[in-house]
Parts: sequence; C-alpha cells; structure tokens
Amino acid sequence: MKGLLALLAALLLAAPAQAETVGSKKFTEGVILGEVARLALDRAGVPATHRRELGGSRILWDALKAGDIDIYPDYTGTLRFEILSGQHLADDAALPRALAAQGLAMSQPIGFSNGYALTMRADVAKRLGITSISDLATHRDLKIALSNEFVDRQDGWPALSRAYGLTGLKVRGIDHDLAYRALAANQIAVTDAYTTDAEIAAYDLVVLRDDKDFFPRYDAVFVYRAGLSSQAVTALDGLAGSIDEAHMRDLNRRVTMDGLTETAAARIALGENAGPAAERSGDGRWKRIASRTWEHLWLVAVALAAALVVALPLGIVASRNPRLGALVVSATGLLQTIPSLALFVILIPLLGIGAAPTIAALFLYSLLPIVRNTHAGLTGVAPALLDSADALGLSRAARLRRIELPLALPTIMAGIRTAAVIAVGLATLGAIIGAGGYGQPILTGIRLNDTGLILEGAIPAAVMALIIEGLFHALQIAVTPQGLRAKSSD
Repeated sequence: MKGLLALLAALLLAAPAQAETVGSKKFTEGVILGEVARLALDRAGVPATHRRELGGSRILWDALKAGDIDIYPDYTGTLRFEILSGQHLADDAALPRALAAQGLAMSQPIGFSNGYALTMRADVAKRLGITSISDLATHRDLKIALSNEFVDRQDGWPALSRAYGLTGLKVRGIDHDLAYRALAANQIAVTDAYTTDAEIAAYDLVVLRDDKDFFPRYDAVFVYRAGLSSQAVTALDGLAGSIDEAHMRDLNRRVTMDGLTETAAARIALGENAGPAAERSGDGRWKRIASRTWEHLWLVAVALAAALVVALPLGIVASRNPRLGALVVSATGLLQTIPSLALFVILIPLLGIGAAPTIAALFLYSLLPIVRNTHAGLTGVAPALLDSADALGLSRAARLRRIELPLALPTIMAGIRTAAVIAVGLATLGAIIGAGGYGQPILTGIRLNDTGLILEGAIPAAVMALIIEGLFHALQIAVTPQGLRAKSSD
C-alpha cells in the first residue's frame, strides 16, 4: 500500500502544472499587456496561455469571476467607477479589500496611467478656439462620436456631460479603433481617447484639457483570482513600475503603426530582444485560414444540428395545432429581435466565454427560419391530398412521413439553408467572446487598420456561406422525390 501511495504521489508531482489563462481586452494596449503577463509567468516557470481580444471590461470581469480566465489587465479607474461603481469606493486604496470580497486580487501598479480624454484634430480645435472640455458647451453642432463602451460607462459620457453641462450635445457610439480614422477624415470632430494611444501623435490630435479634473487616475494593474499560485503573484508584482507612460505609448505605436507583433512588443517591455518574426507578415496565412475555418465550421455545424433537432419537431407540432403554432412561431420570432451582440454577452454568466455561448446564440437564431418554414410547408399541403391519405387508412405518422414531409421538403430545406447562412455570418461575432473563427482576423484587422487581416476573415466567411448554400441546395434536390423535383425547382 505504501508503495502504491508513493507511486501516486510521484505521478502527481510529475504531472505538468495547469496553465494559467490570461485574458485581454479588444484593444492594442490590452493585448500587449496580456502578452507581458504571459511571458512574465512563463519566465517564472508558470505555464500560461493568452486569450486575446475578449471584448470590453465587463466581459473580462465576468470571465474572471466565472473561472474562464485567471488574469487580465485593467485600470484602477475602471475598477472603481465602472466594475465596482455600486460600492462608491473612496480611492484606489479601497480596491484590494473590495476585490477580495469577490474572491479576486490585483497586482501592484505596472507603472503608467492610461486615462480617458477627449481629443480633436489640432487644426479643427485651433480654428474653433477649443482648448478644454468646457469649450464644447459653446459648440453644440459638433459631430461627436464616442467609443461604445465610453457612451454607457459610469465614468464615461453620462457623468462627464453632467459635470461639464454638455447634456444637450448629441453623441453617437463608434468602435474605438474606427473613431480615429473618422476623426482623421474629418467625418467627426470629437472622440474619446486613451492617453497612451499612439494615434494621438500619429494623427496630429490635441487632447482637450480636463479643466474640471473630472477623470481619475487609471493606473494599469493585473486583476487575478485570489487562488493564483504564489509564483504567479510574485511574477505579476515583479512588473510593478516597469512600464512608464512614454514607453507604453511607444509600444502601442510600434504595434499599430510599424507592424510589430504584440508578442515582440511585450518582450521589449520586459527588457528582452524582440525575437524572431517581430514584424507581421503574410507567412502562415493559409495555415491560419485553415485553422479558423475548422473553428468557424464547428460553431456553425453544432448550432445548426442542435437547431434541427429542436426546430423540426416544433414546426411539426405547431402545424398540428393552430394556437400552439402561433405561439411557437411568435416565441422563436421574439428571439430574433434580441441584438446579436447583446445575446452573446448575456449568455456569458451562464455559459462562460468561448464556443459554448456562441453556439447557444447561433442555435437560438437558427430556430425561427426552420420552425417557420416547417410550419408553412406542412400547413401548405393541399387538403385534398390529406383527405386521400385518410381514405387509404394511413396513420397520422405514416401520412406525415410519406406525404406531408415530402411535399413540404422544399420549403423546409429553404428554411435550413437560410438558418445556415445566417449562422455563418453571426458566428464571426463569437470572436468577441473568445470563440475564434473568421471573426478573429476581422477584429484584429480593425484594431490594427490592416485590410489584409480583415479580408482574411471576411472573404472565407463569404465563401463558406456560398458553399453551404450550394450544398444544401444540392441536398434538397437529392432528397426530394423525383415527381416533385420539377415543381420544387420552379
């Protein structure tokens, strides 16, 4: 027995440690800091992986609390005024205790503050005489577009507009990375910025003076689960004070403007050489596309298969009972009214991040076309044919199998084809919550203003939709009885 226990102990000690998962937000600095954490952990002998570009602060926070990730970079101002806004924390010193109550902790500050600011083109600001945020109150016709997260944050536009008396100004939401391009093209006049963004200098922008000292400090830290190993905590705290604001801004510039990879930028931040393949290239593009194709196809196939299992019986039952049919079609139609991105995020607390919530969302969106077309196809069968089947003594099951379903098949298949094509398109949104697929290069391409990366996801997604459409059309012809093929092709 002692020998067996010793053997089990040796096996446990020899087993590789489970890798810690680092998450990062959908912007360049977040990805760089995620890589900094991963490399620092690896250097300390703690295996780590990095799940990139998982949306905004709330998605990362929910993923951390759910255990889908173990660490992510955030900012003290965001934690106080957005994530933990209901606790009304007096200062950053209150954060550790508040996080501990959630089973979480945070590292020592990394060394820089990346706060919010409002920015304009230098020439436009000079022409209009705008130097501070207060000056905006006298220019109510300005086109203001703010990042979608900032529009709704507790420390964002709602509070800022009240503090400065700007509640009458009209603002619209826009993706943060696209806002700079719109500003440079003079399509908008004002947007929000992070003070370490490289685009401020690259696009010759000015930061409007916060003359009422509205914005707090946003010191960069790593937030992590309280059960993290002591080696990992030591590695994260060892990064304290290692990156100042100028250095972070330069790293952002080298990634977004010079084509440096985030991993290479992270190595530089840690005082290492950038390493091989420091700059992005087209090498391995086909391998990346193949990998993303399998990820995307898996999401669509599983969701569509589940929808078929549920929607076909629902459509059949609905066709048998008019009242129930109206209720079922209305219920599945109601699901279509939920904005897709909102549904993806709503499912995170229930299913975590990654493939599971993405598949669940695609499943729900696939129900309506299949249920509706199954119901329409079966209720559209000529009553005379049903009377003939009854006269021949066919059971309800036999009548359904031999007459109703074959006649309704073209309509049902059209619904399945529609659901499949919709699923291919919507699956790209899954990248925002870590599901991968074709959405990942699209997100990265938008962030880095890289059209090649955007097309790397967009073109294969379009091709996949066309192929699936063609395959289901061919399948429809193959399974349709010979006598009905001519009619169904009209």
